[in-house]
Amino acid sequence: MNLAVPEIQEECGVVGIYSPGEDAARLAFFGLFALQHRGQESAGLAVSDGRRIVVHKDMGLVTQVFNEEILATLKGGLAIGHTRYSTTGSSVLRNVQPISCESRNGCISIAHNGDLINATDIRSELEADGVVFETTNDSEVIAKLISRSDAETIEDAVTEAMHHISGAYSVVILAADKLIAMRDAYGIRPLCIGRLNGSRYVVASETCALNVLGASYVRDVEPGEIVVINGDGLREIQAIATQRHALCVFEFIYFARPDSIMYGRSLHEARRRMGHELAKEHPVRNAHVVFPIPDTGTPAAIGFAEASRIPYAEGVIKNRYIHRTFIQPDQRMRDLGVRMKLTPLKENLAGRRVVMVEDSIVRGTTTGQTVKMIRDAGAAEVHVRIASPPYKYPCFYGIDTAAQNELIAAKLSVDEIREYIGADSLGYLSLQGLMRAIGVKKDNFCRACLDGKYPLSISDQAKLQKFVFERETKEEPVEA
Repeated sequence: MNLAVPEIQEECGVVGIYSPGEDAARLAFFGLFALQHRGQESAGLAVSDGRRIVVHKDMGLVTQVFNEEILATLKGGLAIGHTRYSTTGSSVLRNVQPISCESRNGCISIAHNGDLINATDIRSELEADGVVFETTNDSEVIAKLISRSDAETIEDAVTEAMHHISGAYSVVILAADKLIAMRDAYGIRPLCIGRLNGSRYVVASETCALNVLGASYVRDVEPGEIVVINGDGLREIQAIATQRHALCVFEFIYFARPDSIMYGRSLHEARRRMGHELAKEHPVRNAHVVFPIPDTGTPAAIGFAEASRIPYAEGVIKNRYIHRTFIQPDQRMRDLGVRMKLTPLKENLAGRRVVMVEDSIVRGTTTGQTVKMIRDAGAAEVHVRIASPPYKYPCFYGIDTAAQNELIAAKLSVDEIREYIGADSLGYLSLQGLMRAIGVKKDNFCRACLDGKYPLSISDQAKLQKFVFERETKEEPVEA
């Protein structure tokens, strides 16, 4: 049970290490730790010593899954890692990554961030050929395609797989003696390359993982590209044609850590400029204080305060130790909801007209509870400002959002949403303002959740994605 469920769930984080002669497991552990914000359900590492691959994975946070004793058993200079939020398949042990299987070219392990939109069709074809699946996630479809290939090299097998799969995928693959990274033709999910020193490399979902490891950023894996790293260095293969750059815009709004860099832009600075634009588009007159809903709302709140010249202050304190727990709360704990995660600072709120800055509203329930909490703390007026446009359409590319009929902006006008959450006023950043803040052309992003323009068409079957492969099993999903 996630005691304080955010309205948008993160995707997954992947990391790959090629560092012969060094402790790759430990490096991958710290890389995953830096990517923990991308998923808190489970974590795993696969490590190669050049001859065989050893895997350790389990439910829980990175620090719950690994300790010194476990890391000591994972010997080798090559590693991949994964930290998961489930978007296809339940949150159960059998779905934890990396996923390993035997291939013509030896054992391989894969870690995947994203969602395939044609996984159901491919899986049905493979099952008709006698392939047995051990998980209920779409990542195993990628692994089975690669492992069943008759291609002479693992690189050719990966290329073949990319010609079959469709959707969003950033994948790291570990073979006994090499590390491979691949990215879908639209580059929807992020994936970057860093250099540790000399011929040692890191591949990761975000540059914040490179920073932790002391690696220098080299470049992003390009859409449709395979990158192979082995004893001969780094080799690039354009496996499928780049369709366009369509990075998920919510990486800039919410998902990525503020100390990461994407499209050459600092996420923190882009979010601060979102606050500037928001203050211009939806000013609040005579407010006493601006405060964020931490942590993702903080840079935008700083920017709003700077542009509006309204003092910035903390209005709520976040309990950063509430992540995922397997302890069943009683009904009273469930009813506490937001208050378990956020505590109001009454001395900064009581009797004041306040501006509350948040990154997004999806269902509206959490925002409404927060506004009520701020009023209960004595605020005279609560003006809500959202540092993104209205979220109107569900995502099928690796983000677990509600069905469209549960998305509040798909059903209600802005004023109706204001009334629903109990705010005195409500203002969303426009799409134009968002793009000005980021400083990148809008066609370089997937903006489907905001404007309904999906880069890849979505079948009705793909819309049932998360539990499409579930079967009766004794293993119960973790409550979410």
